[in-house]
Amino acid sequence: MNAFTVDLEEWFHICDAGDRLAPDRWDTLPSRAETTTRIVLDLLDRAQVAATFFVVGWVAQRHPRLVEEILAAGHEVGSHGYWHRRAYDLGPEAFRADLQRSVRALRDAGATPVTCFRAPEWSINNRSLWALDVLVEEGFALDASMAPLKIVGDPAFPRAPHRRHTRTGSLLEVPPLVADRFGHIMPMGWGWGLRMSSPARVLKAIDEANRRGLGAVLAVHPWELDPDPPRTRLRPSLHFAHYFRLSGFGRRLQDVLAAARFSRLGELAV
Repeated sequence: MNAFTVDLEEWFHICDAGDRLAPDRWDTLPSRAETTTRIVLDLLDRAQVAATFFVVGWVAQRHPRLVEEILAAGHEVGSHGYWHRRAYDLGPEAFRADLQRSVRALRDAGATPVTCFRAPEWSINNRSLWALDVLVEEGFALDASMAPLKIVGDPAFPRAPHRRHTRTGSLLEVPPLVADRFGHIMPMGWGWGLRMSSPARVLKAIDEANRRGLGAVLAVHPWELDPDPPRTRLRPSLHFAHYFRLSGFGRRLQDVLAAARFSRLGELAV
């Protein structure tokens, strides 16, 4: 089974982006969450795809009706943290507090129960495996934060859904789609790797994963489909990750959704 996921965050929720995009300035920046999320919802509706939305708690608190719209459309809602901070930057106690605050915001917006989680920037890795213990203790059944990729995770991480065991229980870990190209592992299911690839190449990667018995997990951000994305100055690596090949991404994604079958992540945990 393949799964389609959405990391619902604002365009300015960029880790380590500097003072210009610091949290104390977020309320002064133009919000694009409602506009861009409705673009995603329309795209999914046309393709008849039910997805999992990992929603930043800060967004849910300010746009509770948007969470209601997502649920009314038949999608699943999980947590993407409250402040969109990387797990290993927070540490165990701050991570728990951030997680709890995000769950309260999602529940206040009508999402219950909240049992799925994705850490910002795939930040549950070898520096923060303790986060899995916290997730289990807080009642989560599924995590989608561990990327089998050197840049943000570890190439040795499994590419298939698998159970992760902690001192207080276990949860299902569901990694994103990667592909081997040019001697390297590429993030085929998200970010610049998904945006740069033709629909035919993405579908080939999905088919290859399916033939090996693996479900392909794709992840997008609503800001990636913004017809008029706000621009800000970022250091080169962040600029590439945030702006590379946004043009035409919606059309390419539409072709992928039309040709492959996707469902919610939660259905993998049943």
